[in-house]
Amino acid sequence: MINSLAIGLALGLIGIGVIGILFSGVRNVINGKSEIKKVSIFLVPILVFVGSYLAMGTLNEAGVATMMFMMVVMILGIMITGTRGTFKF
Repeated sequence: MINSLAIGLALGLIGIGVIGILFSGVRNVINGKSEIKKVSIFLVPILVFVGSYLAMGTLNEAGVATMMFMMVVMILGIMITGTRGTFKF
């Protein structure tokens, strides 16, 4: 019982945080403090998750696939920026 309550509260707090981040991002775009391209990049993990969920059919597998994909993209990004910095491109 307590585990279900704790998980529900944690998910509720995560949901409130995500809603706050979305509201803040939209407000910053409207006020001109952020560009729409920079804010929309945060949609990439959501799109990857939806695509992997449609391909795999379960939330658990889609979550793991999304995590693995985002880790590979992060490693490639680090390698590209490191190479660019080393060779002064």
